Amino acid sequence: MANKTVIPCESLFPSAKEDVANVSYDYGTPQSHSPSYRLAYDDFDFIMRDELRPVRLQLELLKPELAQLEENIKSTVVVFGSARISDHESALKNVQHAEQLLALNPSNPDLENKLAIACRLLKKSHYYEEARKLGTLITLSDKNIKQALTVVTGGGPGIMEAANRGAADIGGKSIGLNIVLPGEQKPNPYITPELCFQFHYFAIRKMHFLMRAVALIAFPGGFGTLDELFEALTLIQTKKVKPIPVILFGETYWNTLINFDMLVEEGVITPCDRNLIQYAETAEQAWHLILKNYTVNDAHQPD
Repeated sequence: MANKTVIPCESLFPSAKEDVANVSYDYGTPQSHSPSYRLAYDDFDFIMRDELRPVRLQLELLKPELAQLEENIKSTVVVFGSARISDHESALKNVQHAEQLLALNPSNPDLENKLAIACRLLKKSHYYEEARKLGTLITLSDKNIKQALTVVTGGGPGIMEAANRGAADIGGKSIGLNIVLPGEQKPNPYITPELCFQFHYFAIRKMHFLMRAVALIAFPGGFGTLDELFEALTLIQTKKVKPIPVILFGETYWNTLINFDMLVEEGVITPCDRNLIQYAETAEQAWHLILKNYTVNDAHQPD
């Protein structure tokens, strides 16, 4: 029997993009001018309706998923941390600026507090450098393990920038999951452009953090970091995702902030829950803990 040429089905029909390019919404009639005549997927007002929220949720889940598949992203290490912890030079400039303001307005309690906070952030600036080193170690991982790992952050400044920067330092890819906020929130310049995403829904963003994660690193941070950390711990505790290393960077900071042992003593978590958490003080320690726990064949995608 002679071989038949099979024509892919998609070549028999115009694509959605081609239809939008060719369609006319103006035939000079009331019918063609009506919003109901627009193609549904080309009708912005329709897509933005409250009733279409489930569709927008699905699109927000699907768009980054397809992009990561196209970039062959299979396993990630998530790095959380404060947007307010900057590199040493920037933190030092903030201290000097606060000192200058206080010198012009001595005994001003607000300026005194601003200087004290700037000094505390300066002391924490070493976390920026450790996050940057860790981003490099993770990105070099393909030389040490069977499957390459990719850094993923929330895409903002501070610790997030540092981890993305560490990957960029050696020409590696990294992911940023930015989100629309009332104030200005722009992606840091070290994210791989093809892997820089913006979200409207916190829930979908947090799901993407964990869909390919083989480890999670939480540097010192505030409400956002705590939210992301405890979401992950809850999913692991309730077996909604398979166990992955959860590494808190800076044991003193975290034990001052959260009394995990008290939760065990009060009976509201178990010792096994407490043992989900590990600590690191350097990028090398954190990387060692990742390698100790990471197995290529584990799947960590939530249902």
